[in-house]
Amino acid sequence: MSFVFYDTETTGLKPGFDQIVQFAAIRTDAYLVELDRFEIRCRLQPHVIPHPSALRANRISIARLTEASQPSHYEMVCAIRRRLAAWGPGIFIGYNSIRFDEEMLRHAFFQSLFPAYLTSAPGNGRTDAMNLLLAACAEPEPCLTLPIDPTGRTTFRLEAVAEANGLTLGPAHDALVDAATTLELCRRIRTSAPDVWHRFIRFSNKAVVRDFVETEEMFFLTRFFGGEANHSLVARLGSPAGDANGHLCWDLAQDPALLDDALADALTEAVLRKGGPVKRLRTNAAPALCASWEAPDAWFGIDAATAEGRAAWLRENPGFCGRAMSAYSDPWADTPPAVHPEQQLYNGVFPGPSDEALMVDFHEEGKRRRLEIVERLEDSRAKVFGRRLIYCEHRSALNETERSEADIALAESLVDERGAGLTLPQALILVEEALAAGGEDPDGVLAEYQVWLKARLARTVAFLGRPPVTSVAPAV
Repeated sequence: MSFVFYDTETTGLKPGFDQIVQFAAIRTDAYLVELDRFEIRCRLQPHVIPHPSALRANRISIARLTEASQPSHYEMVCAIRRRLAAWGPGIFIGYNSIRFDEEMLRHAFFQSLFPAYLTSAPGNGRTDAMNLLLAACAEPEPCLTLPIDPTGRTTFRLEAVAEANGLTLGPAHDALVDAATTLELCRRIRTSAPDVWHRFIRFSNKAVVRDFVETEEMFFLTRFFGGEANHSLVARLGSPAGDANGHLCWDLAQDPALLDDALADALTEAVLRKGGPVKRLRTNAAPALCASWEAPDAWFGIDAATAEGRAAWLRENPGFCGRAMSAYSDPWADTPPAVHPEQQLYNGVFPGPSDEALMVDFHEEGKRRRLEIVERLEDSRAKVFGRRLIYCEHRSALNETERSEADIALAESLVDERGAGLTLPQALILVEEALAAGGEDPDGVLAEYQVWLKARLARTVAFLGRPPVTSVAPAV
């Protein structure tokens, strides 16, 4: 078994609309001995406008992001996929990766016409080192220290954790440095808290998680809020309709029998209130789990006999379990569908076999043939992304009318607010506010970005022959 520790640097925090600009990964053996490492950067895509906060954090100048010598985003994604596929199967580990880096990577694959779920493909596993860190620090004798920020609150930012524990491997917000830091934190936990490490690795595989939650009569689910571990002794209720990876559980600290006769509205209010009894976990998101018989006594807020009785009651009352799951899930059932294809990765539809075959052909053919392949795609999302790839990678493959239409669509996306990615006017407002507030800009990254934004905005407005369509300034 091998591990892949990885990290990304991006243009912002919105998967689907922002992009990866630096990717780094380190492959190790089962004992966390390094075997190989990989790093790649790319240039900015024409339709992506970086968030000023991202540039200030990772200190990547707009000049570097627009260097013609850098690989294109598509070329970078192809290289990442080749390397990770060659390294597999393995367990992929990042820091806060399940919520962020994994999403950025999945969207990058999806928008480059690759299968999105490489890290959770058969034989692979994925997990999040931030949860490992928090679990280790919640042990009676923690092996690592969680630092306190200037406001007096616990912080689990990677750079702060590294500094608090004597790790200085290089500047933070560099993908390779952050991947190496994550690896070193895992090495320390593996050595000092082996039980925590083994649970962490065990539940990186969604099949193992599914088997565990479906067979254990009760177990501990640990969730982290504000850096604090919250341990709940739960019993599984079931899976919501249409959500094979989702499982709803009942917190056994609360007696389900007391709500057995509750009307629908009262039951809904009870399960949806803050701290309510229904907890959700995803088998493909490396949840923090522990068998009840393995858990330390300090985790039990209820005696085992009472918990066992409530778990047995739930097993004997499937009707109540179904009503509790409906009360929890129904309020989200009418969520309107996403408007933009960039937001539709999880719309419940996978490209069909015909499209999958065409997308494989796309990567193996020349630019003329690629355009023909894109037009044969049936998946509307893949067709949008395929046309964008042709425009970015093989503009000469388009005829004059197609190029003109694509140029206009790009220009409009850069200046008109559509509830999608950041626009040039929005980014300019954010930069000017940051500079006026006197925020740190030691490398002049924001000042340089301001000049670039003004120049590109002027060119775009001149090309369209009209001012931008804007509403209000975006929140930082």
